[in-house]
Amino acid sequence: MTGVLIGFAIIASIIATGYFVGRSGILGSASSGVLARLAFFVLSPCLLFTVLARADVAMLFSSLLLASVIAALASTLIFALFALLLWRRRLPEAVVGSLSAGYVNANNIGLPVAVYVLGDPAYPAPIILLQLLILTPIALTLLDVSTSGKVSVRRILLRPFLNPLLIGSALGVVLAVTHVRLPEPVMEPFELVGAAAVPVMLLNFGMSLHGQRPLAPGSGRRDILLASALKLAIMPAIAALAGYLLGLRGQELYAVTVLGALPTAQNVFNYAQRYERGVVLARDTVLTTTVGSLPILLLVALFLHP
Repeated sequence: MTGVLIGFAIIASIIATGYFVGRSGILGSASSGVLARLAFFVLSPCLLFTVLARADVAMLFSSLLLASVIAALASTLIFALFALLLWRRRLPEAVVGSLSAGYVNANNIGLPVAVYVLGDPAYPAPIILLQLLILTPIALTLLDVSTSGKVSVRRILLRPFLNPLLIGSALGVVLAVTHVRLPEPVMEPFELVGAAAVPVMLLNFGMSLHGQRPLAPGSGRRDILLASALKLAIMPAIAALAGYLLGLRGQELYAVTVLGALPTAQNVFNYAQRYERGVVLARDTVLTTTVGSLPILLLVALFLHP
């Protein structure tokens, strides 16, 4: 469990640094939006390209991926049903909330946890693939269409192919599937730029916390609490059950459950900022699940560690 604590300590220290940067005002009032666009359009695409380009194809398309698909879709759909049918939320807020309930932090928390807890940094690759090639195209297309005020078949079909995150992910998967290895001088610029994605997103998240009170009255606490409960309790439980029924045992069952128990990704907050919808919902769910996932991960390790 030392690995879990180390991973969270690293993340917490960067978020805290961002908070004090935001409090000091040294970057100006528009800095958070600038950093969000930088991460969305430049840094994250490079990171995803390099991670997926070197992923093991056999692990990418395994039973672990299918179990993760079942868990993620169940959590997102449950939130969507509550938000749209019972609470009558608008589509952009429902999309952000659904992502908050089922989109895990497979990069900046998942990778350290995979290294220190699971012993293999490749474990998060299938869920990264799931999120970037399935969940993200659907969510960003819905956000783009519902916030732009323009709906057309051509726009819906073309939008995923114009998204920088999807372009970077797709190119990485193509290289992985075809077993093409680009020369190091070609990959190095992408790796250097991509390496800045995680710290920039964490710093930006910390900056957004200044002057805010999580779960404040009028912030949509009901949505935040539902998304957090789905992410912390329901999703790992479904991942464990689905993995067991699919024949996963031992280390693989432990891994898929740990991945399901990871907190909501900062990417969701980044998407919310990009489209200026559901920002508080995403921010508070990321914070709540980041804090709450530590005891959940400890329980998973206690019961499922092989």
